[in-house]
Amino acid sequence: MLKFIVLRIVRIFPITFAVITIIFLLFQAIPGDQAVLMAGPGARDVEIEEIRHQLGLDQPIYIQYVRHIAGILQGDFGFSTTYQGSPFIHIIDRIPATLALTIAAILVTIVIGVPGGILAAVYHNRLVDYGISLTVVGLLAVPNFWLGLLMMSFLSVQMGWLPSFGFSGWLSLVMPTLALAARLIALVARMTRGVVLEELNKDYVRTARSKGLDGMTVIIRHVLRNALIPVVTVIGLETGYLLGGSVVVERLFAWPGIGDLMINAIGMRDYNLVQGIILMFVIGFLLINLIVEILYAIINPRIQYG
Repeated sequence: MLKFIVLRIVRIFPITFAVITIIFLLFQAIPGDQAVLMAGPGARDVEIEEIRHQLGLDQPIYIQYVRHIAGILQGDFGFSTTYQGSPFIHIIDRIPATLALTIAAILVTIVIGVPGGILAAVYHNRLVDYGISLTVVGLLAVPNFWLGLLMMSFLSVQMGWLPSFGFSGWLSLVMPTLALAARLIALVARMTRGVVLEELNKDYVRTARSKGLDGMTVIIRHVLRNALIPVVTVIGLETGYLLGGSVVVERLFAWPGIGDLMINAIGMRDYNLVQGIILMFVIGFLLINLIVEILYAIINPRIQYG
């Protein structure tokens, strides 16, 4: 197990290096000149060329690439035109808000989605199952920004129960969390229902019931151990996508996270800031996948890693 974890951590570095390279080449291909943007309208050619020289933009692309890699290794993501300096500290400042929103969405998903899927499987083809299945279809069909607008209109504007934007206490976390977690709740509930139904029809379940174990004991002790593997897989993969989905939700609720910062950076054409944010998303996604694979062995010790 320890060998597997070490190998997976080592694999993060070449993947991250490849992503950095792709991002660098993509931004090199984007039309526009960062020096012109920094100089502002009406700047003279001499001033623009001086800025290009200071930023190293007059160097060949391979030299810019080497300097870019060396800077990232030192925690330097280049010069941010928005903050007139390194964007690193500003990205770090926004990470806690995004992590709080993502973790809250995962917890809500586990608390609602997993029990909902179990109930739908236990009461298969009954009213509870139909109700949960209908809710799942509805949540999958509703975009998170539209759900966010609905909640904002009703819970904040009409009822005045929750703050509509920004962070003014833990109540501010409710609507962004629900908007972000809605789709994942539906996916987890549907997956849990399917795998629990499959496990309930296996021989070991019938054997356990023949020994006098009640239904919930069989599900908790036996069924969930086998059913949670695909459920954890879905949660782990979708958690990575939550980071991307948080961009829209954070912007909608003016949540002070990385997603909101990224939209601002794109609007300002601050490419170095955007590159740094994308890199943080990639590293977060890779770390989440590593955590998921470790959880496999915790849930089911029979899994062996080579």
